[in-house]
Amino acid sequence: MAANVLSQSGRSPRRRDKPRRGIARRLFKVTGYGLLGFLAALFLLVLVFRWVPLPTSAFILGHKWKGGKPEYTWVAWQYISEAMPIAVVAAEDQRFLDHRGFDFEAIKEAIKENRWRDKPRGASTLSQQVAKNLFLWHTSTWLRKGLETGLTVVIEICWPKKRILEVYLNVAQFGPRTFGVHAASRRYFGIPASRLDDRQAALLAAVLPSPGNYSLAPPSEFVRRRADQIQQQVRLMGGPAFLAPLNE
Repeated sequence: MAANVLSQSGRSPRRRDKPRRGIARRLFKVTGYGLLGFLAALFLLVLVFRWVPLPTSAFILGHKWKGGKPEYTWVAWQYISEAMPIAVVAAEDQRFLDHRGFDFEAIKEAIKENRWRDKPRGASTLSQQVAKNLFLWHTSTWLRKGLETGLTVVIEICWPKKRILEVYLNVAQFGPRTFGVHAASRRYFGIPASRLDDRQAALLAAVLPSPGNYSLAPPSEFVRRRADQIQQQVRLMGGPAFLAPLNE
């Protein structure tokens, strides 16, 4: 009798474990398929945005969610002054034409400098900033950095460099509630993006590291000095002709 009880009690937990293992396997499969489906949809979305003007971005939606009224209007590459793309590349990512989404030289330099800097400097490329601005959020976390890395790879695969720079110029924040070069040129200079001159383009590029802290209304001494440095770098790079390979 005792042996029979032991036998039954020994089998009972195994009977209960089988359904649990089955549920766990199903949940794992559903999660895996869901993740694959999400990644496939994201890949298709990135691919579509290679040709379609972007109606908004994650950062713009974030401002709307907080109750703001962001200014944003898409403007195509041919309606942007040639002074603006080269100013942004000179200010933010001078190896833009050479890297495939990640500037490892800049990363090494940042690691060395951050050993003695109170405020660490980043080494994000324009491609990484597009991935973050378009799909992700401000807060720096390991999750966001991981997603940003994957999205940067996909963007570099799906988009030519010219498209990456065009999208960056349209979704970058240039000031409070001001997204994209069209809204910025209208707000700060009262002209369309096609009429920006070298100095105005440099001033806009000068606020990009931190548009929440640096202002063009009016430009601070720091912004003016940084704009001077950007103009000097543009001259050293050969001006707009530096980006001629984008049209090849």
